Amino acid sequence: MSESGITVKKSERFSEWYTQAVLRSELADYAPIKGCIIFREDSYAMWEKIQDYFNKKIGETGHRNVYFPLFVPESLLKKEAEHFEGFVPECAWVTVGGDTELEERLAIRPTSETIVYIMYRKWIKSWRDLPLKLNQWCNIVRWETKATKPFLRTREFLWQEGHTAHATKEEADKEVMDILEIYKNLAENQLAIPTLIGKKTESEKFAGALYTTTFEAIMPDGKALQMGTSHNLGQNFSKAFEIKFIGEDEKNHYVWQTSWGITTRLIGALVMVHGDDRGLVLPPEIAPYQVVIIPIFYKEIERNLILNKAKEVFKKLKENGISTVLDDRAEYTPGWKFNQWELKGVPIRIEIGPRDIEKKQVVAARRDTFERIAVKEEELINTMNGVLKEIQDNLFNRAKKFLDEHITSVKTYDEFKKVLRRKGGFIRACWCSNQTCEEKIKEETGATIRLIPFEKEEIFSTCVYCGGETKEVVYFARAY
Repeated sequence: MSESGITVKKSERFSEWYTQAVLRSELADYAPIKGCIIFREDSYAMWEKIQDYFNKKIGETGHRNVYFPLFVPESLLKKEAEHFEGFVPECAWVTVGGDTELEERLAIRPTSETIVYIMYRKWIKSWRDLPLKLNQWCNIVRWETKATKPFLRTREFLWQEGHTAHATKEEADKEVMDILEIYKNLAENQLAIPTLIGKKTESEKFAGALYTTTFEAIMPDGKALQMGTSHNLGQNFSKAFEIKFIGEDEKNHYVWQTSWGITTRLIGALVMVHGDDRGLVLPPEIAPYQVVIIPIFYKEIERNLILNKAKEVFKKLKENGISTVLDDRAEYTPGWKFNQWELKGVPIRIEIGPRDIEKKQVVAARRDTFERIAVKEEELINTMNGVLKEIQDNLFNRAKKFLDEHITSVKTYDEFKKVLRRKGGFIRACWCSNQTCEEKIKEETGATIRLIPFEKEEIFSTCVYCGGETKEVVYFARAY
């Protein structure tokens, strides 16, 4: 393994493996500001692919992108008390502008509900103004970060936040579920990460929401990762901000609102779920480059012939919509390049040497299985498209198998603790719906209820903690 490669095994020291995978693949670097990171070229390219996919999907349903200010006046944050209380510990405040003390503190955006909704009060007057469906891509600052973990836990991160207003609760309910479905499809079809969807408990819901829905994945260390959330805010914010409309009945009504978001933690999930001891393993749908071409020559006389063929293959792949990079750097050996591009997780490596030119073929190596395939030139495009699809499907199926194997049903608290200690994952258990039991389990084990399934599952025991009458089946896990 090269000095720049990963020096620990994923199965043995997962946290250190993750940090090395992120830094040494050059996805990110630590910034000279505590708690912050720099998104390098490849991670930002992935974020742009996520943006492209999501923008297309919400564009089809009439959502529009906007941008609101970074600064939120303290008086606005206070307008919705529960929301304010939930975010104050995480706020970074601006108190001085230049040499002037500000009359009112400004929070650096921990979330945008309040500054968006003060404008909704101005923009929404009639039922004709509804639904209002806006989304913004922006940065967020939450200061209460004890330990930086790139993409997963940083003081500043990137996200999208959608904010919609509707005439009825039914419309808001539909919006919440429509967005959750887009999120689930994004995770599964683009990132190749299977997820579970459901509703949060009252204690785990978003501050100020009527209810919160979530999609959650399991990571290789047995911890759950909340991949994103979609909230029905009810009329809590519309009453706090006086967002009213005159209905078709010519009466005043408060709007029903939703908000929803995903963040750059999706990139962290991608690294954890698919990576191996050699580095990243990227699903083709999200990879900045799907193919890397590495020319191999042993004599100077072969150089031009092989480079010309490599350029020809590069052009052909690009023209057929396959994102490709040609690594023709003379200062590095083919072996060094193999290691570097494996570390970066490029799905397919194409090698072209003197014998390949003689045979009118290239050799393709898969990153997910390390299988090597000889591909005839005339079959190049069909074969590459087929292999890319196979890699995408294989990564999803591998992750799905892991998820299925890490959902464990338990009937007793002793079983619960044993499973949590032994392998983690989602623990499926019956719960009495009493918040005290939920808090006690969290306090004693660190596990929280990650979701309540939308479709009620059959009760199979008494409450896992108190032994009392059960109201529902829920999924617990320790989480990031």
